[in-house]
Order: sequence, then structure tokens, then C-alpha cells
Amino acid sequence: MHRTVRRSLAILFPVILAGLLIASLQFKPKPPKEWPVYGGGSEANRYSALNQINTKNVNKLEVAWTFHTGDNKPDSAEIQCSPIVVDGLLYATSPKLKVIALDAATGKLRWSYDPFKAKNATVHANRGVVYWREGNDRRILFTAGPYLHALNALTGQPITEFGENGQVDLRKELDQDVSGKYLIATTPGIVYKNLLILGSRVSEGPDAAPGHVRAFDIRTGKRAWIFHTIPQPGELGYDTWEPESYKEVGGANSWSGFSLDEKRGMLFVPTGSPAYDFYGGQRKGANLFGNCVLALNAETGKYIWHFQTVHHDLWDRDLPCQPVLMTVKHEGKKVDAVAQCTKSGMVFLLDRETGKPLFPVEERPVPTSDMPGEMAWPTQPYPVKPVPFARQLFTENEVTNISPETHAKVLKRYKEVRSEHMFTPPSKPGTVILPGFDGGAEWGGSAVDPQKGILYVNSNEMPWILTMIDISERFSKNLTEGNRLYNLNCSPCHGLDRMGDQHQYPSLVGVDTRLKKEEIHKILANGRGRMPSFAHITEKDRNQIVAFLLNENVGNASARKDPEAGPAKPKVPFSHTGYHRFLDPDGYPAIKPPWGTLNAIDMNKGDLLWQVTLGEFPELTKRGIPPTGTENYGGPILTKGGLLFIGATKDRKFRAFDQQTGKVLWETTLPAGGYATPCTYEVNGKQYVVIAAGGVKMNTRAGDAYVAFALPD
Repeated sequence: MHRTVRRSLAILFPVILAGLLIASLQFKPKPPKEWPVYGGGSEANRYSALNQINTKNVNKLEVAWTFHTGDNKPDSAEIQCSPIVVDGLLYATSPKLKVIALDAATGKLRWSYDPFKAKNATVHANRGVVYWREGNDRRILFTAGPYLHALNALTGQPITEFGENGQVDLRKELDQDVSGKYLIATTPGIVYKNLLILGSRVSEGPDAAPGHVRAFDIRTGKRAWIFHTIPQPGELGYDTWEPESYKEVGGANSWSGFSLDEKRGMLFVPTGSPAYDFYGGQRKGANLFGNCVLALNAETGKYIWHFQTVHHDLWDRDLPCQPVLMTVKHEGKKVDAVAQCTKSGMVFLLDRETGKPLFPVEERPVPTSDMPGEMAWPTQPYPVKPVPFARQLFTENEVTNISPETHAKVLKRYKEVRSEHMFTPPSKPGTVILPGFDGGAEWGGSAVDPQKGILYVNSNEMPWILTMIDISERFSKNLTEGNRLYNLNCSPCHGLDRMGDQHQYPSLVGVDTRLKKEEIHKILANGRGRMPSFAHITEKDRNQIVAFLLNENVGNASARKDPEAGPAKPKVPFSHTGYHRFLDPDGYPAIKPPWGTLNAIDMNKGDLLWQVTLGEFPELTKRGIPPTGTENYGGPILTKGGLLFIGATKDRKFRAFDQQTGKVLWETTLPAGGYATPCTYEVNGKQYVVIAAGGVKMNTRAGDAYVAFALPD
């Protein structure tokens, strides 16, 4: 090359480089304006870079549009759906599991699809749908009952070449016969390339299906891979169970959703407890991969690493929400991490590539079990940091003091049950579970500021009482067959006395005054809301249960199969008397407030930055009692505008908090409880925040609406 040319290039190169740098700054990609994935994105961080709505103007928010699904019916479920928004369309589900597409700017209906047109509805909670696109092929994937459906995203019509006429039966290809068992999916799966990876919700009793994780080809519906969460012979973890457990034990399912590192091709799976939940004499061992954060190869389903948060779970300590992917500054270096919040109020911060804890985790001794045949694991893991965001032990000093009368009555009951440790095993006298069966953290999950490494999570602090019972006590020879069948199938939720749990499981006393006989049959066969279908028991047995509930054949010997022989031997020798919140005589939690909180945690240092109450009981506030917080269901979202939006509370409020301080900057009352995680997006230059007002939970009014908020024009 000529010297002059080289000299000219040497002079021009810095100029060209500077020009490219300026151009890159000028044409910096704009922040995403949509909310295309459940949880906001594959990282599940529930964060939006939009900032049109911010701390200075959020107090001007007003309703932009409201859409009513028309499904506010007695047999409907509540709306737990967090909508997704793609190409100006908002996709969501109704209380009766219709899929709807709305104009995201106006709330006008574009199309609706009813998955139950041709068959009985198995109505249950649904938290959202999945969007997939390849060229001009755009699909919505969702679950209803035991079926996975694929729809054309623009028309709402079934993709007939997917599975069998647009649907896949999730009870098939599970490497085990689960016909007749309960299996659905309440939380959307996640997309990796042309795969939909999906978890499941199964029964929590001895008849549970296994919770294996599967991937399906989005084009065809065919199973692409399966990971056995209950290992089979020759697989890693098989030796942490009894030899035949993989044939007999179910659960260890992932019902709360996944997160995905797309660049690494790594899938992060939170799993629940093995079934039966509260007695593990038939599944001795640590029980991998129950209660684990699992890292899998997203393309093949192959194991990469795991971290178990509870060994041999006896407390229903499912991992209740998506693991959140975030980058933290740890020991002076930036580290890609996974943060997993738990029902017990802990956060486990793990290295994303290895699964090793970034903060120390100690294995601490825990109490032994006095239930015959049970072998509780001798230690449980405790992260030294981050600090717990919920109380983990109900002591006598924590007994409610709202009034002297309630204090005295609660204290009397407190002294009758066990409450010496967070991991006190289930017992016949009764064991206090705190945080309760619904957290600590729940399915709403956490949100993360990706720039600052701060995690935000809402929490429940409701004690529950778990009381074990010898299952033979449920099969007295003096009971009718309907009573026996009720005791076996229904009493764990509705109680032996049929009184329910004052909350999610209604009293069945006097059910004949509220429901017709055929309606009870339909609910037993198809399920409703949180209640699973009991189609796996015979129609004859369901008839016996209905007769018992309606007080028919009481004391009639003909209603018993063989009163002398008694029933077949159950799979486990113990059950429990039902899910019971520990409440004071007025229906408030038996523990001192707060009962619901919102928390900000610096994940770089593991420190709690602030904690505020979330929700209030207006009648207590009027009595001069500071806001106590309420139980809360549904999670937060964050925006670059410095705001945290959350509904979730029993008071039907939808609030915006200052991320820095936890101060409420704006609130409004929804038409029904907002027990869902909101979303935010921008259309035509305007930012919207949308939340489902679906009600039902916590005995609040039912609803069927999606409500959008925006700044005035």
C-alpha cells in the first residue's frame, strides 16, 4: 500500500470511529414499549423502561378504558391473569377461561375464544397466555382444563394442525398413566425458539400425578422433551426417594412459571413439594427434585444444576413464583444471578451458571417428627443473606393485641398448639405454619430494578394451623358411605365439620340452600376455581358424596358398601383436618400486624431497604389502629418512571408506590379485588397500566373487568 494512502487512512480512521460512535448514540435502540411475555420478559423481572408516567405526574392517572368480559357468574373463577401486549393487541383470559384480544388503546374487543363450547368447563385460575411468532405465523398458546390450545393470534381461530384439531391432552405422554388424575396448568409456559415449555398443577393428595416438566413443539404440539422431577431408576436424584416412589408418588410440579436466559439457553424451573403434602413416611429421603430451583438446557431438557430450598417437605413449601434473573454487584464484580423468593419469606440468591449461593447458606438443625413412620429431614437451609422479608415464628409475644378480649381468646388457642420453630413438623395437636400456606411470597412474584439490583416483593404474614389426623378416624364403621367418601376426598379442604376455612374453601353446611343438586354434581365432576375436578372417582361415589351433602340417606345402611369390612387401605395413614387460618374471633389474623407488607431488598448487599404495610381494613383504621396490611395475591411491576404498581389487597385498592421510599403516591378503588399482576405498555405515544379486577378471593365481591389507566390527554 502506498505510504500516502496509509497516512490518509491513519488520519481518517479516528474520524470514522468517532462518527460511528456518534451514530450509535443517536440511533440507540428505543426501550421496549410492549409487555410481550408473562412477567414482562424472559427474565421475569416485571420491569418496564417506560417513564411517561412517573413520580411527578402519577397522581393525575385516570381510567382510560374498562372492559367487562361478561363472565361474572357464580360458577366463575377469579381473574388472576396478567395480560400480555403485542402489536397493539392485549391478550388476556376471562373468569370462565375465554381468551380475549382487545385493542390495547381502546379496550375494544377484537376476538374471543371459548375453549369449552363443546364440552363441560373445568374452570380454574389462569394467569395468562403465551405469544409466539415465526414469519407471518402468529400464535396464542394457553391452557384450559387438561388441554393445551393453540390459536391464531389475529383471528382467535384454533390452529388445527397443532395436536388434535388445535389442542393437546396434557395427561398424555407423561411417561406414566395418569388417566383419571387431576392435571392442569394455571401459569403460562415460556417460549424458547419453537418450543413451549410447560409446567402443571396437580393434586396435593396421595392420588397426585407427577409434576414432570415438558416441552412441546409449537408448530405441531408434539412433545419435544421431558424432565422427570421425580427421578426414575438410573437418573440423578433417584436415591433420594424410596425405590418405588417414582411409581407411587406425585407432585414435585412446577406450577408458578419459569424464567429463561435466552443467550445461555438456560431454563430456570421452581418446583413444589412432593405429594402427599404433609406426611412423607412413604417417600423417605430428601426428595429431589421437589422444592428445587432447577437449571435445565432449554433446548433439550437436560439437567445443568439444582438447589433445594426445603428437604423432604412436610409444610407445602412450594416455590411459589418465577425465579428472577438479575445482575448484582457481588464482592466487587458483576455476577449474573437467579433470585428465588419463597413462601417462608427467604430469598435464595444463586449464581446463574453454577447454582452456588452468592451469600452463605447454613444447614441448621430442625425439630424431629412425632408422627409414626415419618422421618423429617434433620436440617434445613437458611440463607444468611438476604434477610427474611417476613416473620418466621409465631411466639406468644406476637399474639394479637387489637383488643384485650381477642388477645385472651387467641392466647388460649395458641397454648393448645405447637409453635416452637418455623420447621416444627405437622402434628396431631396442631402445628402453626408461619408464614402461612399462602406465603410469604406467593404466585405474584417479585420485581427487579435491573440497573440498581433492588428486588421488590409483597408478602403475607398469616398464621395457619395444620392438624394431623389418623385416617382411620375418617372411616368409622358407623358412617354412611357418602360420609366416608367426603372425609377422604373433601374434608382436607372443607373440614370434617364441613365448615370450610373462612376464606378460599367455603362452608358446605346448608349447601342445599345455595346450589341445586345438579350444580353440585357438575362442580364435583369438573372442578371450579381452586377446587380440582373429582372426575377420577366413580360417578357412583360422587353420587354418594352429593347425597351426604344434601343430608340424604343419613343413617341408611344401604348407603354403605360393607360397614363391617370398612374401606380399602389408604395410601398414607394420616391426613389433616383442613386448611385453617389462625384467626381471632372477629376474623382478623391471630398475630400482631403487619399482616401484609411490601418490601425492597438490596440484592447486592442482602439488606432490607424498606418495608411498608400493604392494604388496610378501613374499619380498623377508623378505630385508630394504624394500617395493618391485608393478605395479598398478585404481584408488583416496576417502571423507569420510579414507580411500583400493585393491586393484590383485600381493600380493592390499586396503588403506585415510590420505589425509593415505599410511599404511596397514588391509589384508586377497583370495581373488584385486583388479585392479579398488572402490566404496562405504550400505544400511539401513550403509556397505559392495566390490571384485572376479578375479585372472589378473600370473600370480596366478584368481578370480570380489565381496567386501564393513563394520563389525561
